[in-house]
Amino acid sequence: MIKLCAFLGNFGKEYRLHRHNVAWLFLDSARIATGLQWSSKFKGSIAQIDAGSGKVYFLKPHTFMNLSGESVVDAARFYRCAPDEILVIHDELEMPFGAFGYKFSGGLGGHNGLRSLEQHLGTRDFWRLRFGIGRPDHDDVAGYVLSPFERTQLEFLNTRLFPEAEKTLSELFAEGIEGFDTRYKKVRVELDA
Repeated sequence: MIKLCAFLGNFGKEYRLHRHNVAWLFLDSARIATGLQWSSKFKGSIAQIDAGSGKVYFLKPHTFMNLSGESVVDAARFYRCAPDEILVIHDELEMPFGAFGYKFSGGLGGHNGLRSLEQHLGTRDFWRLRFGIGRPDHDDVAGYVLSPFERTQLEFLNTRLFPEAEKTLSELFAEGIEGFDTRYKKVRVELDA
C-alpha cells in the first residue's frame, strides 16, 4: 500500500515548466489534488488525501532535485512509511516523451533526485511513476532537463498524458500497487491521435 507520494522537482517560478519538473506539472493538473490543504513541513509542501486504502500524503520537496531525499526521508519517518510504501514521481530520460510507467526498485539512470533518495533511505526499493521526457540529441543533458517543454508538449501533457496517468493513480489508491510494474510498466499515449 502506498502511503507517501513524493513529486520531485525544483522549487521556484523559473523552473516551473522545465522537463525536470514534470512531476509537479502532473500534480498541478491532477483533479485528485484539487482543493488540497497544503502546509509547509519536511523541507517541502505536504497535503493529505483520503484514498480508498486510507490516508495518502502528497509531498513536494523544496530542497531542489539533488537533495530530494532529505525531504522524503523526513516525511517517511514521521508517517512511518517503509520504502516500499513510497511512490516517487519523476522525469525519465530513458523513456520517450509521450510515455509513462511504474517501476519498483532498479537503477537510478543518472537521476540525481533518485540518487539522493537512495542515499537518505538507504535503499532503491521504492516505487516510481516515471514520465518520459526523452533523451536529447546532444550531450548537454543538464541543460536539456533544465529547459522548458515546448508549448505543444505542455498541451499534450495536460490534455492527453496526465489524464491517463491520473486514471492509473486512482486505480492504485483503490486497489493497491501490486503488479503495476508489469501492468503499467510502459504506457504510450499517441502524440498525433
